[in-house]
Amino acid sequence: MLNVDAADPWASVAGGAAGLIGLAVTLYALLGPERAQAAGVTASGARSVAAGGGIGSVATGDGATAGPPPPTPTPPSRPASGPVTASGERSVAAGGDIGSVSTGDSA
Repeated sequence: MLNVDAADPWASVAGGAAGLIGLAVTLYALLGPERAQAAGVTASGARSVAAGGGIGSVATGDGATAGPPPPTPTPPSRPASGPVTASGERSVAAGGDIGSVSTGDSA
C-alpha cells in the first residue's frame, strides 16, 4: 500500500529543488559571461556600430548627427538569426532595421 503521508515531504523537497535549479539556470542564461559572444554581434572597426536588433539612429562622424528614426512606429524586427559584424571604419551593421545613419564628418 502507498503511504501518501510519507511521500508528501519528499515531493515538496524535490519540487523545491527543481525550482531552485531552474531559477539558477535561467539567471545564468540571462546574465552569464558568454551572453555577448552567444549573440554573435561584433563591432571591430574604428567608430563602428553593430546591433543584434534594429538601430533607430546612429552617427559616427565628427559633428555629424543622424536624422530622426522613422516617425511611424513599426513593430520591432526579429533579432538576427546569424552573426552581425561591422568591421570597417565607421561601418554600421544591424540584425534588424536601421532607421537613420550618418557616417561622415559634418563641415
